[in-house]
Amino acid sequence: MALTPEQVEAFHRDGYLLLESFLSHSQCDALLKRTYDIIAEADLNLHPTTTFSTRRDEESQHVKTDYFINSGDKIRFFFEEGALDGEGKLKGAVDKSLNKIGHALHALEPEFQKVALGERMGELARSLDLQKPAVVQSMVIFKQPHFGGEVNTHQDSTFLYTSPMRLYGVWIALEDADLENGCLWFAPGTHTTGIGRRMLRTVKDGRIELKFEGEDPRIDPQRFVPVPVKKGGMVLIHGEVVHKSEENKSKRSRNIFTFHMYDAGRSEWSKDNWLQPTEQLPFPHIY
Repeated sequence: MALTPEQVEAFHRDGYLLLESFLSHSQCDALLKRTYDIIAEADLNLHPTTTFSTRRDEESQHVKTDYFINSGDKIRFFFEEGALDGEGKLKGAVDKSLNKIGHALHALEPEFQKVALGERMGELARSLDLQKPAVVQSMVIFKQPHFGGEVNTHQDSTFLYTSPMRLYGVWIALEDADLENGCLWFAPGTHTTGIGRRMLRTVKDGRIELKFEGEDPRIDPQRFVPVPVKKGGMVLIHGEVVHKSEENKSKRSRNIFTFHMYDAGRSEWSKDNWLQPTEQLPFPHIY
């Protein structure tokens, strides 16, 4: 999966790149099967019903919880806000209520590890001239039918900051992602404007807390373009490009596998990031 010079040029120009057929349909099906097996095998009585939201403030429930902050070397479950009733209980089946599973699928689950740390990713990383690419987190993100949540405009480096900026997202459609069920939208070229907002890891009274500083760039809505992706397609995302996705109001799910990597050979991982390597799980290198 080495990129051509034209593809590398397009990525650096736009801040994103669509690669069709990165995975076969059978590979996508294997990842989906393992995802639902993980859900079926889990004792969710041991997991709080923590919801995940992309609201731009500390009112988002996950920002306040140790369950989220300490999930970097584990597999944990985060639910859609619309999936809970007034008492915080699930309205429906678990597998139809999740927003995402994260954040160490790439290290703890062989099916996902083969993709995130495999030879094809190595070829792609070499095409980008990455010296020491390290995978820092991975997720299956669900867009549930009818109420799969909107993801507000954001930059990935708001949450995962490196100096200098050498963060890259890999977003793989396990099912068709289109205008009806919540495909990605990008504002091309916005990766050249820098980071306006940071999520920062702080310690208060001996407890880790997260807070936001700064503001997101103001982008004309007309600049955004949709990027539909067929099952198995992949979108490479620059850490600073502004992007979003809409709510899924269709009858179809839009499930994806995504992970982030950075060049540990040419940039420094911020100690202020919410996500930090641990003794149990140092960030694994692709090569």
